Amino acid sequence: MTIPVALEPAAHVPLRRRAAARVAVGLARLLMLLPPRRLRAALTALRRGSRPATAARALAARQAVVTVSVRCAGQGCLQRSLATVLLCRAGGGWPDWCTGVRMEPFRAHAWVEVDGEPVGEHDEVRAFVKTMTVPARAHARKRR
Repeated sequence: MTIPVALEPAAHVPLRRRAAARVAVGLARLLMLLPPRRLRAALTALRRGSRPATAARALAARQAVVTVSVRCAGQGCLQRSLATVLLCRAGGGWPDWCTGVRMEPFRAHAWVEVDGEPVGEHDEVRAFVKTMTVPARAHARKRR
C-alpha cells in the first residue's frame, strides 16, 4: 500500500549553498545508519563550540535541504532533520535536534526547533512526545 505524500516546495537556493546542502544530505544519510546512542554521541560531539542557531538560519537550512533532496522533501524526516543541523553547524550554529513519537495513531518523527518552536513543521508536531534531543546548549549539571 502506498501513501500519497506532498513534497515540500523548493526554494531559490544559491549554487554554493546547494553544494553545501548536498554534502549535508549525504552526511546525514551516513549518520542515519548509526544506532540511536551513537547518533546522539556523534551529534553531541558535532555541536561542541557552536552557538544557538536563529530560527531564520534554521529555516533557511531546512529549505536548502528540501530543495536539493526529494527524499528530504518527502517522508525522510530523519535525514532532513540531520541534514538541517549539519548545514546549520557548517555556519557555526546549532538548532535543537529532536525525535519523538505519538501514540494515536502511532507515528515517529524527527525535527529541529529553535527556542522550543519547531522550524518549518506543521502544528501537529506538538502532539509528539520527545524521546531524544540534542539541544543547542548542554544543560548545566548540578553537582552533588
